[in-house]
Amino acid sequence: MASIFRELTSPSLAIDGTVDHVHILFALGRVITIADLVEEIKTGSSKWIKTKGCEFRNFHWQKGYGAFSIGQSNVALLKRYILGQKKHHKRVTFQDEYRKFLKAYRVDYDERYVWD
Repeated sequence: MASIFRELTSPSLAIDGTVDHVHILFALGRVITIADLVEEIKTGSSKWIKTKGCEFRNFHWQKGYGAFSIGQSNVALLKRYILGQKKHHKRVTFQDEYRKFLKAYRVDYDERYVWD
């Protein structure tokens, strides 16, 4: 994934996750939209993982994604948070964490359409 971000002039600063999601901190390039970047990341990483064995042949990303911006002063803190995902999600589920993000950023959502 890091090489795809680099190719799209949006370098990744931290990538980590668990079996059901990934968190990525990156610097968005000035000539690409978040939607286009996510599409390229999902497409490229799906193609790559399917070359890693037959157990990954049915891999697919969910349709949606969440994107949140932060200020430069929060980069170090967010890097530590992202790199601690496996430990963090032993205490808090991904779904509960995502609901918390949506509430904090005041994003209206409908549970029927968030998880696919």
